[in-house]
Amino acid sequence: MNEEPTVNASWLPQDRVEASSTENASGSSLVPVVEPEPELWVNPWDIVLCTSGTLISCENAVVVLIIFHNPSLRAPMFLLIGSLALADLLAGVGLIVNFVFAYLLRSEATKLVTVGLIVASFSASVGSLLAITVDRYLSLYYALTYNSERTVTFTYVMLILLWGAAICIGLLPVMGWNCLRDESTCSVIRPLTKNNAAVLSVSFLLMFALMLQLYIQICKIVMRHAHQIALQHHFLATSHYVTTRKGVSTLAIILGTFAACWMPFTLYSLIADYTYPSIYTYATLLPATYNSIINPVIYAFRNQEIQKALWLVCCGCVPSNLSQRARSPSDV
Repeated sequence: MNEEPTVNASWLPQDRVEASSTENASGSSLVPVVEPEPELWVNPWDIVLCTSGTLISCENAVVVLIIFHNPSLRAPMFLLIGSLALADLLAGVGLIVNFVFAYLLRSEATKLVTVGLIVASFSASVGSLLAITVDRYLSLYYALTYNSERTVTFTYVMLILLWGAAICIGLLPVMGWNCLRDESTCSVIRPLTKNNAAVLSVSFLLMFALMLQLYIQICKIVMRHAHQIALQHHFLATSHYVTTRKGVSTLAIILGTFAACWMPFTLYSLIADYTYPSIYTYATLLPATYNSIINPVIYAFRNQEIQKALWLVCCGCVPSNLSQRARSPSDV
């Protein structure tokens, strides 16, 4: 009698495996039936996701602590970077909690709570990326008047809106928009419904399109600024080319990384449902978690002020080459 145990993460659809409840029913009643103890094993994909969540939590916790404990990092840009780091930190915690609940505390309530936390956190992460893009565009378009009290107010409004929307999205499964009672409506992420996943996917595509348009405009502004600076210093041929190439490559890395991480899972969520093998969900979801690992590198650790704070915390000093480095138009 061969039995193949199947263990999946509680919020991913389980592959259907036929299992017979009784065998050899015609056997003699004098023969005792000994049922084998269930073998406890862990899905390797869940281990990878939990490991990814641990790395995400540790990395983004460093950014959150630096911004929170450094009074000089209170500009709108740092508030948005802190929002992104906090969202990614919660997403990492959600992946860890989901792993623990999936194997130690299995219930419908834990499924709803963990999937709600993960969805809300990743929604806030993507929303923070869009807010950072808007902030960068406005800081370049209104370069002379952007640093004002009105800017701080606008930043707080953006943060309230994006976190309010993320929390509402995360509460939808808890409030009843789930497929626990009707499995036919499940998406690739159980207990999210197919309609819920479709709304999230379409929203992501719209935000990505808006980010792409804003970064194109940012690239144009950077090129124009670099051209003006080069004309003033009379070395157009070299400086303008180098600065423009650096700015374009930076923007390409930002958008390319974002699309490469999230696009596979987004498109898969639109076309697939709960009947698809769970391995496809794992394979497309894992790169999406990598975006939360890369975000601190792109948005936080590349920032000169955060680098200074890190050096002060780790070494108690700031390297001279870092303190004297000037910000160029390509640092967007």
